[in-house]
Amino acid sequence: MPDTAAFSLLVVDDEPDLLTLYELTLLREGYDVETAGTVEEAWQCLGARRYDVVITDMRLPDGNGLELLRRLDQAGRPEKTLVITAYGSAENAVEALKSGAFDYLTKPVDLRQFRHVVASALGRPLPTAAAPAAGAGAGGALARTEGVGRHPALRRLIGDSAGMRQVRSLIDRVARGMAPVMVLGESGTGKELVARAIHEVSARASQAFVAVNCSAIPEQLLEAEFFGYRKGAFTGAAEDRDGFFQAAHGGTLFLDEIGDLPLPMQSKLLRAIQERSVRPVGAVAETPVNARIVSATHKDLAAEVHKGNFRQDLFYRLNVIEIRVPPLRERLDDLPAICRSVLERIARDAEVSPPPRLSTDAVAQLARYGFPGNVRELENLLHRAVALSAGSEIEAADLGLNDDAFEESGWQALDLPAVGGPEPALASEPDLPTDLVRHLDQVEREILVRALERHRYNRTAAGAAMGLSLRQMRYRMARLGIYGADAPND
Repeated sequence: MPDTAAFSLLVVDDEPDLLTLYELTLLREGYDVETAGTVEEAWQCLGARRYDVVITDMRLPDGNGLELLRRLDQAGRPEKTLVITAYGSAENAVEALKSGAFDYLTKPVDLRQFRHVVASALGRPLPTAAAPAAGAGAGGALARTEGVGRHPALRRLIGDSAGMRQVRSLIDRVARGMAPVMVLGESGTGKELVARAIHEVSARASQAFVAVNCSAIPEQLLEAEFFGYRKGAFTGAAEDRDGFFQAAHGGTLFLDEIGDLPLPMQSKLLRAIQERSVRPVGAVAETPVNARIVSATHKDLAAEVHKGNFRQDLFYRLNVIEIRVPPLRERLDDLPAICRSVLERIARDAEVSPPPRLSTDAVAQLARYGFPGNVRELENLLHRAVALSAGSEIEAADLGLNDDAFEESGWQALDLPAVGGPEPALASEPDLPTDLVRHLDQVEREILVRALERHRYNRTAAGAAMGLSLRQMRYRMARLGIYGADAPND
């Protein structure tokens, strides 16, 4: 463990008693501590030297902590910042995280939590026997190499398009803090890959990454799965069991398809995030947890909030930092690099060398396809093409993209030019649906029924063809009303 005296801290608060309390607490930990009572006094201290961490109260006589954060950011200062806010002031906490704060604490400050949050910001290891910090973040010595895109987790996000460069840049920036992240993108774009990259680039990389598909868990089991349960809490609870939050303690909890979470569970999730503690089913006391939350959805959550399907307060809590993963059709320049990577992986798994390659005609045909399933669909398509190809070069015919496939992909209406070929003729613009949600549900229903028919109503096989598990197939079929003759048992 490094000598704590090597760390310098600036504490800003206008209440003398609290300032003294914070200072003594940090001095006992061996830190070099200076104090200030106003924004201007703090800025004078910052002008004279650099610090490792700046701890500031939100309300100060000549401004607030956010103003200090903005000044530090504009000046390109390296200090990590911790903000202390009034209890229950969720808006201030979220605003502080959006302004670049590493983490925040709420008054009255628990000194044990205070020490752990500071240690986390400095990248110091936390004692295993101690309770988790209320706001322990992921700063300090980051497990990453210098420069965006050099960390192995960032290199897995293939492509040099503007959209992917922005995604990697955002990951590199947000990984160092504790702020919740919302990953947006269509199905198959690689949202979980982005979430894993955030985890692996952060100082939490050595701890657990727990991925949860919110749409695949039966509603009656959600609370037990998320928060755990105690022996005897319900029929079948034969022993104590931890939930997702406890499993992700010290690491990252990835909530995929968060938009499918039922409203009652949204309320319980909001409380767990706000209090940073959970109460297992059947337990009396709450258990503190220290997990960074990364969420993902293909839905427009703002629209879901407007329709009453998603809590506004939870939306604001989860959507502090937003990362949009572009669909494949918006980054066709990345297509050759993605194909090479996928084919190399297929060759490694099959122990084949050299890896197969795409012919010029095959690449051109892929560039003209809409890819409604995005990168996941491309991977499935290439797996099939490798199996069907006769030699080491994959021809256009091996891809199986006939006219029906192009029509179903909706690509003709997108009017994007083929790679290396003439621009297609303009297509007439279709009418916009009057009820988008109902329209999309109908499209999804038709796709599921068509997949079931193609696989003789075997739900497992139909789901696998679309990258869905049997549980996910059952959930979607139930939601869309596919019963009876539409879907016999497997």
